[in-house]
Amino acid sequence: MQPRVGLFSIGLDAYWPQFPGLEQRLRGYSNRLAARIEQLGAEVVNLGMIDTPGKAAAAGHALRRADVDLIFLHITTYALSATVLPVVRRATAPVIVLNLAPAESIDYTAFNRLGDRRTMTGDWLAFCQACPAPEIANVFARCGIPFFQVTGMLENDASAWSEIEDWVAAARVMSVMERNRMGVMGHYYGGMLDIYSDLTLQCATFGGHVEMIEVDELAALREAVDEAAIRARLDDFALSFDIQPNCAAKDLALAARTSVALDCLVERHRLGSLAYFYSGAGNRANEDAISSIILGASLLTARGVPVAGELEIKNVQAMKILDSFGAGGSFSEYYALDFRDDVVLLGHDGPGHIAIAEGKTKVRPLDVYHGKVGRGLSVEMSVKHGPVTLLSVVESAGKLKLLVAEGESVPGPILEIGNTNSRYRFPSGARGFVNAWNSHGPAHHCAIGVGHIAAKVGKLAQLLNIECPRVC
Repeated sequence: MQPRVGLFSIGLDAYWPQFPGLEQRLRGYSNRLAARIEQLGAEVVNLGMIDTPGKAAAAGHALRRADVDLIFLHITTYALSATVLPVVRRATAPVIVLNLAPAESIDYTAFNRLGDRRTMTGDWLAFCQACPAPEIANVFARCGIPFFQVTGMLENDASAWSEIEDWVAAARVMSVMERNRMGVMGHYYGGMLDIYSDLTLQCATFGGHVEMIEVDELAALREAVDEAAIRARLDDFALSFDIQPNCAAKDLALAARTSVALDCLVERHRLGSLAYFYSGAGNRANEDAISSIILGASLLTARGVPVAGELEIKNVQAMKILDSFGAGGSFSEYYALDFRDDVVLLGHDGPGHIAIAEGKTKVRPLDVYHGKVGRGLSVEMSVKHGPVTLLSVVESAGKLKLLVAEGESVPGPILEIGNTNSRYRFPSGARGFVNAWNSHGPAHHCAIGVGHIAAKVGKLAQLLNIECPRVC
């Protein structure tokens, strides 16, 4: 999904007759900027040069009609704050102030040789991006309008463009979450007080829609799956998983039937994520559906529809965020601390994000899930070795925040118990990480994605106007 980004440049109309060529030069900067932002994967609504309060009012209406996710305010030279405020007030989208110089420095020697004062002033004004930035900041602060800044160069500035790219990525994820339809199927695992979540608060913070789904619907869809569809899904399993020899053909067929039905459920309700849990109390069709759900849920998770067990709504939101950033997002919790190797083991039973697995994900039969009576097949995988980002959606005192940490998935022995399980090393060490992470009051689950993307997650939090503590 492309984010829709509003872009407008600011200048001062009084300059154009005084300094021939200045307006064309500055519009050239604006066009180069728009083209570069489009290359980052954004749909750019480019309003061009706004140089009068009248144009500003019209621009605000235009951006509001366009329903932009984010506004880039590009300073080309000194401009009146009156050409800025009407745009941002009317459009209401988050605003990023781009203070981008055309080069790393003015060529002072060449400049001072120009001789003609008019030409010299016009040339200086083409480098005058920083001048109105405090004025704009002052007006935004007095009006209670949050804003963010990128200061640097229009060209050959990896730092500035990395920030801009992160803002575009964050806007895209914000747009995904705003439009996401999250399925909630079953009930909570009794007694996990940290897992319970305020669905209204989730919608108020991230947007989206919550679709309540009955387990009976999945069970009914299973009955309609024909043998051809089951055989085709078994072929999919063979390609996607490393199926262990002790997996019974009957269990594989049950899992294939449920996988096809689960896909139908997701398509019927247009789901972008799903949280589920169901204990069962004598309804065999429902129990069969849930006990055989893990392989199909893992395939869905790998296709960008994260599925979380234990009805972990907060964590399926975290998984969706990481996956929308292209990092994956596998369901995890603390498994153990290894003080000898100074690593933290994290994993979970249930679905895994097989697209970010180290090697091919194994399928094993299980008779029990720790603490929960179970049957059927489960997946065993580790997250790819290399940099990782941990994310938790934390609910506390009527607010949500994003808790993030960066570490590394490292090789070594894991618990071969048919669960997702990996070893993680953190800059602060195992003790330091655990103490710091826990101090923010997260639930005991978290999502883990590949790559270091804490900066992107932080920008998403800024766009959503929520906190985002970073542990490491």
